[in-house]
Amino acid sequence: MIHFISQHTQLSEKAIQNTLELLNEDCTIPFIARYRKERTGNLDEIEIGQIANFKEAFETLEKRKKAIIKSLEEQEILTVELQQKIKKTTDLTTLEDVYLPFKKKRKTKAETARNNGLEPLAKIIMSQRVNDLEYTASKYLSNAVDSIENALEGARFIIAEWINERSDIRNNIRTQLERFATINTKVIKSKIEDEKAQKFKQYFDWNESLQRIPSHRLLAILRAEEAGYIRVKIEIDNERALAKIEHRIIRSSNECSDQIQIAIKDAYKRLLFPSLANEALSIAKEKADTAAIAVFANNLRQLLLGAPLGEKNILAIDPGFRTGCKVVCLNKQGDLLHNETIFPHAPQNKFTEAIKKISSLTDAYKIEAIAIGNGTASRETEQLIRKIQFKNPPEVFVVNEAGASIYSASKIARDEFPNYDITVRGAVSIGRRLADPLAELVKIEAKSIGVGQYQHDVDQTQLKKSLDTVVESCVNTVGVNINTASESLLSYVSGIGPKLAENIVAYRTENGAFSSRTEIKNVARLGGKAYEQSAGFLRIKKAKNPLDDSAVHPERYALVATMAKDLKTNVSELIGNKSLLANIDLQKYTSTDIGLPTLKDIISELEKPGLDPREKAKVFTFNQQLKTIADVKEGQLLPGIVNNITHFGCFVDIGIKESGLIHVSNLSDTFVKDVSDIVQLHQQIIVKVLEVDIQRKRIQLALKK
Repeated sequence: MIHFISQHTQLSEKAIQNTLELLNEDCTIPFIARYRKERTGNLDEIEIGQIANFKEAFETLEKRKKAIIKSLEEQEILTVELQQKIKKTTDLTTLEDVYLPFKKKRKTKAETARNNGLEPLAKIIMSQRVNDLEYTASKYLSNAVDSIENALEGARFIIAEWINERSDIRNNIRTQLERFATINTKVIKSKIEDEKAQKFKQYFDWNESLQRIPSHRLLAILRAEEAGYIRVKIEIDNERALAKIEHRIIRSSNECSDQIQIAIKDAYKRLLFPSLANEALSIAKEKADTAAIAVFANNLRQLLLGAPLGEKNILAIDPGFRTGCKVVCLNKQGDLLHNETIFPHAPQNKFTEAIKKISSLTDAYKIEAIAIGNGTASRETEQLIRKIQFKNPPEVFVVNEAGASIYSASKIARDEFPNYDITVRGAVSIGRRLADPLAELVKIEAKSIGVGQYQHDVDQTQLKKSLDTVVESCVNTVGVNINTASESLLSYVSGIGPKLAENIVAYRTENGAFSSRTEIKNVARLGGKAYEQSAGFLRIKKAKNPLDDSAVHPERYALVATMAKDLKTNVSELIGNKSLLANIDLQKYTSTDIGLPTLKDIISELEKPGLDPREKAKVFTFNQQLKTIADVKEGQLLPGIVNNITHFGCFVDIGIKESGLIHVSNLSDTFVKDVSDIVQLHQQIIVKVLEVDIQRKRIQLALKK
């Protein structure tokens, strides 16, 4: 396994071996990356994740090898040579090619021909030494084979199957597919005028290299095919492919070679090409999935690590026209204090009443910030708020509400607010995600947060695994206040999971706030391993031991105490004292299991214990003249916020319902390999309007340099 992983990752075998040992000890990736740097050679989360993934791939390969060997043993056809060949195989595709000739098959034309006694004739033809083939074939006539042509046809079916099972031929066609295959589409005529099909119109007649097609375009084409709007075909130069097969097989120019040539065409058309073309498309789809998921995961990380406003009294508004604007007031801990509905917009137009109500609520609940959801009536509601003359003006934020409706209808929301309807829960979610995006967004299924593309088209197992890894990484990067965190947030802490998260909240409810990390051990079913994995990521504010509110792991408390003692001070005095910390000779504290990487992490944490790595939320104002797409004009310079990133560019919220697109070619004057190198999610930018298509509701933008 170590050699297998090393070949795929280029990491050192020692680092791989130690990382595998830690993974086998049920250590989590965040824990290994943060607290076992000496064991891994300072590998980061991505490298450790690669080792974990290839470990799984190796185990899958070995499991398949065992299943194949068992099948061959049951058929009593396993030889020492074949067993060695299987054991030496290093990928699933080659393994399946090795197994193909021995695989139990359903009833095939070749199998029928064998049962009719035609395999010897097939072998004679393949020898290419017989000139009077008609006479030879006549020897194999029977009740089931009543003519020479039927005998030759049956023999060809057997030959076609042999050709299909040759790994060298299969690999040759794979190479041609990999290098030269094109993906071609044709519209289904009955769908050509279908209104829903029009968004795929560019793919009604499309042709492109399968190797070079961008992931987003392939996924769009496959979505159109799935919807029944187009037909998709994979093509290569068939004559070239057939010629290469013939070159490998045909060695004569007699009657046998004529039969083999027919068999080759049959094998190619009926067996080889359909199977391998599907395989090539499947591989391309897997690559497209991987690329799309990587973009989604990167967006999700940026979103989850978005700037929190922090502990503030917040008034949150979920705007609307006919149904009104749902208003909630939250305290610094995010608790719901008040809710009601105002109707400032059409058709009710209770504008003055709404202003008075917002003003009085702001005073009554000492509101420090107002969060407005960015959905329907958002701009109108923002303009209303900005007209209010507050005694103590709060900061005003427009908050991306993607996923708020999904949260509000979820079991988590029902459990949190059993006595309130979904409109109240949605408004609360908007306010809380301003205070702490990470703490609130973990309650929503990651693929529903609205920062990906084609998330319903990619491999769902791979998507969930990738996104869960991102959420876990973000949660543990920031750290979690164990006394205020929700079950959802706690469940992503290293070593915790849903059941222990539930037990932590139950313990907290029954016994009050945790006063120390040691007390965490009292939680039901939270054993030594779970404590080891989680303790460093859990924070306890105002604890007796100040290290309990830091990323210093409890296993290193004694070391920090020794450092403080050597400096003739205590731990409390050491924390935050950069001059004292600068005097520590780290080499003095190294040992067999503690090296400079860990010691440097400890010093960094002692300088600013519990420091949130995220930036603070900044107030942002859209162009107040824009209300609809009709107000957007070519040439305008507009403030905007990046709200989604794709391979082909980024989408920008400019304050109206429709987001604008900055195509990758309009991000820079030079070639852009990765959109994320230029912009980040939630980045505040200035854009120039290039084109407005009101009918299709599309806005083309350029990044103002």
